[in-house]
Amino acid sequence: MKLPLCLLIVLNIFYCSAQNVTNNVAVAENRIIPGAERLNAYLPLIKGKRVGIFANHTSMAGNTHLVDTLIKLGVDIRVIFGPEHGFRGTTPDGVKIMDYKDEQTGILVVSLYGSKRRPSPDDLKDVDVLIFDIQDVGTRFYTYISSMQEFLETALENHKPLLLLDRPNPNGFYVDGPVLDMKFKSFVGMQPIPINYGMTMGEYARMLLGEKWLSEKANAIHAYNITTTPTADTPFHFMVIKNQSYIHKSKYVLPVKPSPNLPNIQSVYLYPSLCLFEGTALSEGRGTDMQFQVIGHPDLPKNLFSFTPQPNEGSKSSKHFGKVCYGWYLGGSPDEILSKTGNKIQLNWLIEAYKIFPNKDSFFIKSNSFNRLAGNDVLINQIKEGKSEEEIRKSWEPKLSEFKLTRKKYLLYEDFN
Repeated sequence: MKLPLCLLIVLNIFYCSAQNVTNNVAVAENRIIPGAERLNAYLPLIKGKRVGIFANHTSMAGNTHLVDTLIKLGVDIRVIFGPEHGFRGTTPDGVKIMDYKDEQTGILVVSLYGSKRRPSPDDLKDVDVLIFDIQDVGTRFYTYISSMQEFLETALENHKPLLLLDRPNPNGFYVDGPVLDMKFKSFVGMQPIPINYGMTMGEYARMLLGEKWLSEKANAIHAYNITTTPTADTPFHFMVIKNQSYIHKSKYVLPVKPSPNLPNIQSVYLYPSLCLFEGTALSEGRGTDMQFQVIGHPDLPKNLFSFTPQPNEGSKSSKHFGKVCYGWYLGGSPDEILSKTGNKIQLNWLIEAYKIFPNKDSFFIKSNSFNRLAGNDVLINQIKEGKSEEEIRKSWEPKLSEFKLTRKKYLLYEDFN
């Protein structure tokens, strides 16, 4: 159902004025404005159309959820798609989710982290245009980029225009880690990229398109990558609504925690290095309020830092619940964390933990789990063989340097070097 012309004019005037005010504030404060807040850039493309939106609790436009904002503007949202952790972001890691109706809006939420990972043609039959808006943290094994890829493929395969509302990457100021060996392709690593790839969702989507890493059918569709302000008459298959005032040197602090076990920017900064511990016997702090800021195990030396994981909202079950773990506290202020990581994946914590672990045969819980996170079966053997961090880093070449060159082709924002 199309909105009356007079209402469209009023909405346009209101949001153009609001956006001008927002833009002036951004210039004055140099505030980074995510794509979702740039309503005047994409509202003309969805007015009067039936919309399907892939979103979660991070999909905020200022202090209001994007779905609520669009509904108040009269946008006809027919279906919401939800990723891992669910649309409202309250489901613990790895828990499968069924379809349900959102209590606050009454709109059907189709789970793409349950019985299926992409919308079916039936899910899209009443949709004219799709929107993707989810906050990423910039690591290969954080599953939202995998969800985005499958959503993009589905949009192209079903000839549904897709708007990607870009958001800053809080780890977008460096590129590091082993490039995925495609023999280890999984939902925690679908493409040959390093652990920390230094791109926003919009930039990464452009890489998926440009390198033809999508399905054969999706690759055959010509996709426009329009980065200027679009108009209501602009044809597109895929479009990125850019961030404003963002560059790759930006240290963007997320206004909303991206998932239950990444509670603050410190955990986000440490996540690229500490997520590898998920494939080991050590706790990564799940069941504490220091998730991805502590690592430990009950059998490590008792003179180390101690913590006791317990079931909580983010982790109903995990390693060593109710047991005192001994290890390392790696937290601190954001600046202290950045000083520790040095804009690179830290391997010394993994090397040291393995070195002092009493039962080496049980350090890696399941080799397949660790290898999927690492993106290869080389790192696990390098750790076992006692290789130094310098030796391990050398083995990441030349693929890491080749990725960095490829990455440059798809950037939408000024790079960090």
